[in-house]
Amino acid sequence: MYFSRYIRWSHADSDGNVKCITCDTIKHVKEMQCGHFMSRRHYSTRWLIKNCAPQCYGCNIGSQGQQYRYSQYIDRVHGEGAAEAIADRSELSRKYTNEELITLSHYYKKKVDELSTKHC
Repeated sequence: MYFSRYIRWSHADSDGNVKCITCDTIKHVKEMQCGHFMSRRHYSTRWLIKNCAPQCYGCNIGSQGQQYRYSQYIDRVHGEGAAEAIADRSELSRKYTNEELITLSHYYKKKVDELSTKHC
């Protein structure tokens, strides 16, 4: 949950608005979602920042993530071939311990607190 908030707040402008990376809809971070290029079911990329970006409900859920347009965004922002590298990485098996998940949660909670207070 904190990771999702971090992704959205890290892309927000000074008013807390963020643009969907696949259709350019602009809404407040609370009305947007954390879209994943490779599905969240792939633990090896679930919390990979390059795999995640803000998307509106229509693109993320209604249009099943707009994966092709999402891949274009990733290559444009992170360099040619980045989307393919993420797709390859998603096939790797990765299990997190409870301790690792708690550490991730605490880390992203702190980051969200820093970003959201900066925008208030």
